[in-house]
Amino acid sequence: MSGTDRSHAVDSQSQSVVPNAVQQNAPKGLENSLPNSVHNTDPTDDGPRSHATGPSLVPEAIQKIAPEGLERALPESIHPTDPKCEWYTHALDDVQR
Repeated sequence: MSGTDRSHAVDSQSQSVVPNAVQQNAPKGLENSLPNSVHNTDPTDDGPRSHATGPSLVPEAIQKIAPEGLERALPESIHPTDPKCEWYTHALDDVQR
């Protein structure tokens, strides 16, 4: 199997943890077999993202890799995920003071 001299990732810089040299030399089938959370080759999947609906105390890098269920399990005052919950902004202001 020979390489393709290009990556098949949607964005080889921001949506892949695979080194560029490996991306460029890996067969397309191998790239496609990797989970999109590791090497996104699906243009309809815009990659790891936070499910927060407002300001969060959780660092953004953690938000992007945390499973959605974990994000939703956190208290709204720490990491809001319920768009109907508005009290979190006041609680967050109090925590950050």
